[in-house]
Amino acid sequence: MKMAKQGTNGDDAKTVQAVDRALFILETLADAGEPITITEIAQKTNLTLGTAHRLLYTMIQRGFVEQNTENSKYRLGIKAFQVGNAAIYFKDLRSIARPVMEELQQKYNETVNLATLDDSEVVYIDQVESTNMVLVRMFARTGNRGPAYCTGSGKVLLSALPQDKLENLVYNMNLKKFSNETITDPELLLKELIRVKRDGYGLDLGERDEEVRCVAAPINNYEGKVIAALSISGPSIRITTPFIKNELVDAVKNAANKISIQLGYNGK
Repeated sequence: MKMAKQGTNGDDAKTVQAVDRALFILETLADAGEPITITEIAQKTNLTLGTAHRLLYTMIQRGFVEQNTENSKYRLGIKAFQVGNAAIYFKDLRSIARPVMEELQQKYNETVNLATLDDSEVVYIDQVESTNMVLVRMFARTGNRGPAYCTGSGKVLLSALPQDKLENLVYNMNLKKFSNETITDPELLLKELIRVKRDGYGLDLGERDEEVRCVAAPINNYEGKVIAALSISGPSIRITTPFIKNELVDAVKNAANKISIQLGYNGK
């Protein structure tokens, strides 16, 4: 049986002792592979029974730990499973999406992005860059995050939210004007997001970066939920309106759908 690693016990000035101890308990429960008593937990983590009990109680309230009422033993809760599964899931998302992204980039030699939503911000989790000589400075970079309302991917992700949550976000956003194309009116933004959801693609025609245009489409998981967005972006001199309408919209939607199908999406 794998042993849990030794905790730092707060020795590192940058760590928070309670968090460190709580995570150590989670690791211990995971390594145990079966429900264990609080005495065993305390021994394995070098904590007092009182400290272990307080931390376990808190984690039970948050769903990370469960206690069997019959034998009082502890095990990981459903929330721990959800968090761990999410980490694996996004790794799988990137590995599944990458070949499709590379194929799209090779076909058009424009930058292809994979993004997710964090509250009202779009977060870029992967990118395949263009090798074109004519390049422009783009905000979209792997690891970057920013306002979702003025990007193609962000609009796609926002449009998938429940209407009440979407309206609450939009009316409480700081709709900063980045260019003459940026939508700063909440009513107009909501109207555009309705269009995005209806048509299945989002556009950024220089709203975040004045000389950059972007086409994005949703990626659905096996439950039919939009969990990411795929986009292609490049300078406006190449990403023209006819090119978007006649070529890129269908290409990006098809590529996003290909990823969705590999994630178990059946189109419903």
